[in-house]
Order: sequence, then C-alpha cells, then structure tokens
Amino acid sequence: MSTASFGRLGHLLRWLGLTLVVIFGLHLLAMLASWNWALEPFRAMFADRLVGEAPIALVGLLLMLFGSRLDHPAAGRTPLRWSVVVLSGLLALAMLVAVPLSITSTQNLEQQAMQADAALAQQTSELERQKQQLQDPAFIDQLVAQGEQSGQLPATDSSEIKKQKARRVIDTQIKPQLQRAEQQLGQARLGRDLAIQQRRFVGTGTAVVLAISFVLLALVALL
Repeated sequence: MSTASFGRLGHLLRWLGLTLVVIFGLHLLAMLASWNWALEPFRAMFADRLVGEAPIALVGLLLMLFGSRLDHPAAGRTPLRWSVVVLSGLLALAMLVAVPLSITSTQNLEQQAMQADAALAQQTSELERQKQQLQDPAFIDQLVAQGEQSGQLPATDSSEIKKQKARRVIDTQIKPQLQRAEQQLGQARLGRDLAIQQRRFVGTGTAVVLAISFVLLALVALL
C-alpha cells in the first residue's frame, strides 16, 4: 500500500472516529438537557446511558488514534493525540463515577424486590389455595348451586349431569385462568431477577472494564 493510500486511510479513520465521538456526545447531551441530579431515578438512568453509550466513544477514540498514527507514525504528541488523552481521561473518571451510582441503583432494586416479594408470596399463596380448592368436592357443589341460581344449569338435569358440567367449567375456564396467573407470577419474578442481575453485572461490571480501557487508551496515546 502506497504512502498516499495510508494517508487517505488515516484521514478516513480520523473522521470516522470523530463521528462516533460526536454521536456519543449528542446522546449524552440529551441527558444533560434534562439534568436533575437530585432524583435517584435520573442518576440511575444517567449511569445506564453513560455506560451503555461509552463503547461508542471508546471505538471512536481508537479510530482517531489509529488514523493519527497512520498519518504521522514518527510524530510526537500531536494535538489530536492530546485530545484522545484528555477525552479518555475524562471518560475514565466518568466510569469511576458510574460505578457507585450503579451499585446504589442495584441496592435500590434489591430493596424494591424484597418489598415485591411479599406481594408475590401472597399472590402465590392465593393461587395455591385456589388450585387446592379445585380438588375439593364442596367446590363442585358450590359451582352447581351458582349454576342453578343463574339458570345455567337446568333444574331438569340430574345431580350427576350438573356435576359433570361443573367439572367441565373447571377444566375449560378456571384451570386455564389459574395457569395464566401462574405464568404471570413466574414472568414477574424472572423480570425482577433479570433487572437486578443486569444492573449488577452489565452496568457495574461494564463500567469497571470501560474505566480500565479508557485509562489504557490514554496511556497508549501518550506513547
């Protein structure tokens, strides 16, 4: 590859990197425009957005540094490299700030989960009670009595026929309702657990990794 080709590639990489950094800045600007640090939900959302969008800036700064090295492989610390150093350092500090924010947000989610556990436990207990009730012969008699009062079970039907119709109602209506309720409880528990684990590992863990990456990038830009 000729020197001119290297120059064009370096120029392209610098512009691609700068574009990614600008995109990251625009995404962050949307949060800064609604700044309300006093609210804990805003702090959690800010940390999530910062950590989630930071890889875009990391790739952009890497492309800018590669482009600079291709254009001027023997040059010293150019203004572009100093820009990479400064931006990488600022983002590394931002990741360090995001770590305690993410930990605090995880703890808040865990507290909310503990409060929700009581409601889920009560709903689960009620669901189990209803499932056991289906096995009680008295419940069938209760359905028969309700059917007779509402006119759904003709008085001319025998007692056995009425009980068969009541069992059919249990199989076709009541049991599917209980199964859907059980699935909804399972989905609620799964969603709660996933939110906590995602905040703990994806949010906090990613912030730590990105902080180290930005520090390394700043050091490489200084070499």
